[in-house]
Amino acid sequence: MKSCLIVDDSKVVRMVARKIIEGLNFAIEEADNGQTAMDQCLKRMPDAILLDWNMPVMSGIDFLRNLRQMPGGQTPVVVFCTTENDIQHIQEAISAGANEYIMKPFDSEIIESKFSQVGLL
Repeated sequence: MKSCLIVDDSKVVRMVARKIIEGLNFAIEEADNGQTAMDQCLKRMPDAILLDWNMPVMSGIDFLRNLRQMPGGQTPVVVFCTTENDIQHIQEAISAGANEYIMKPFDSEIIESKFSQVGLL
């Protein structure tokens, strides 16, 4: 079973994303900020990461840059999931190593489509 780390400071967003992604047969881990996510990736690198941008402690973009520098950090498929929807944020995320980008709010169809596009399904 593939694993997905859901990184978002909103418990509600994590809960909704968990329900959707578990339905796609992923084992789920959660983190409420980029630093917690980094600690979890050091223990075990997930197959996929659903990543928010704006979080306390460490932002999503800082987490992504750090992740891609770690041993094995090129492996996870990273899908940003954020309210930041301007072209500058999207370009910054892709150049930092994001594989795909989802705008909030999202639904199961959007997540399933993006996961399929990046080869997770």
